[in-house]
Amino acid sequence: MFARRRQLRIDTDRMILRPPQHGDYRPWASLREDSRDFLTPWEPSWSSDHLSRKAFSNRVYWAARAIANGTAVPVFLFSRRDDIFLGAITLDNIRRGPAQAGTLGYWIGQRHARHGYMREAIEAVVHYAFTKLDLSRIEAACLPENAASRGVLEKSGFKYEGVAQSYLQINGRWRNHVLYSNLRTDRRGRTDVR
Repeated sequence: MFARRRQLRIDTDRMILRPPQHGDYRPWASLREDSRDFLTPWEPSWSSDHLSRKAFSNRVYWAARAIANGTAVPVFLFSRRDDIFLGAITLDNIRRGPAQAGTLGYWIGQRHARHGYMREAIEAVVHYAFTKLDLSRIEAACLPENAASRGVLEKSGFKYEGVAQSYLQINGRWRNHVLYSNLRTDRRGRTDVR
């Protein structure tokens, strides 16, 4: 059932994006711990066992099941040059039928932020979603004050759609989020008038 996990790999100019593996625990836990203060304002509260090997193993098993079931594409980002773990991106909540959509979530380690890695990863995953998964719409949300996240979404072709009230519990509080989407055949702002 999990054989498809090994086949999922997305290559970019500077990175390899692939599903998490059990051997990734140490670099993942180290980067998350080193980036804790950087990530905490933007993420749901971490459980007491968030950085444990058992919690990480559960993530690996979830990723394999989600890929096999076609419900998510969770991948880790590795530098192609030196195989350094950089962060993660997940296309989750994949809906088929008339929706053909998914929701994007991502994080980058503090020391790797502002080097263009996440933009490259977002563009690669969106391309994969449109061309390999035949999705029509990719959605993303972030806190209104998260200028870096808003910027990377906008530079990656996402368009602002509005505000969702009390969208997610972030750092222990229900928070409004700004909503963005990227459409395979985006015609927003265009008309047939010549």
